[in-house]
Amino acid sequence: MIKFNTTAARPGKYKTIACHFLIKLLSQTSSKKNISGAANLVFAGTLTLTAISMTAAAPAFSNTEPDQLADMESLFDNTLVRPHSPILGAEDAPVTIVEFFDPACEACRAFYPLTKRILATYPEQVQLVLRYTSFHGEISDTAIRVLEAARRQDVFEPVLETLLARQEQWASHGRFDEQAILDIASQAGLDQASAEAFLDSPEVQATINQDMDDVRKNKVLQTPTFFINGELLSPFGMQELFDAVKREVEDISEEEVTQ
Repeated sequence: MIKFNTTAARPGKYKTIACHFLIKLLSQTSSKKNISGAANLVFAGTLTLTAISMTAAAPAFSNTEPDQLADMESLFDNTLVRPHSPILGAEDAPVTIVEFFDPACEACRAFYPLTKRILATYPEQVQLVLRYTSFHGEISDTAIRVLEAARRQDVFEPVLETLLARQEQWASHGRFDEQAILDIASQAGLDQASAEAFLDSPEVQATINQDMDDVRKNKVLQTPTFFINGELLSPFGMQELFDAVKREVEDISEEEVTQ
């Protein structure tokens, strides 16, 4: 299941996409199961709120609490999560892992079973945000474009898993096989004809440009790089990732008990 986070992280930590107040403020619409629809809703809501902020008579803002306004401001300046970012895991999860990943990266492939295990271990508490990071040149760029097409077709997760599982068939030793990427993705549910018409679109290029700009802003130098509720995972390692997430979950559970 791929969903957008609809709540903010606990105080003092980075806040994930503030879809909750956007949706509530604009249309009282319940959470979407279709990631493409959710992304479009957030995008439309963002544009609407921007237009409202420029209008003298702004009824939505007149009834908005200060903390909601602060959340709205953070939405426009959140370099860790963007409205288009694919998210795997539970809706409203209080713990967010942001992974800057490259689908052609062998280490990213090695970490994927661990992130899946973390999501399975904490099905209600944790979600995983994936950010496109093109560090392996043309081969990474093409795979990312295919994944973005899959996201918009609502088959992101099966395509991601299949491309990683069969990575050596299209990315082994620097080998670049665009057709193999498309063929493998289509076997996981991608509409290949539709995807091919979309790969070089301005929309995909804008998504890649935005993610790579955020890579630079967050000083990401390797893949995978992880942030847990806004904090860089350091030292880096598989056990370190699991332990950091476990601590966040336990801290939040303790806070809920004391409230």
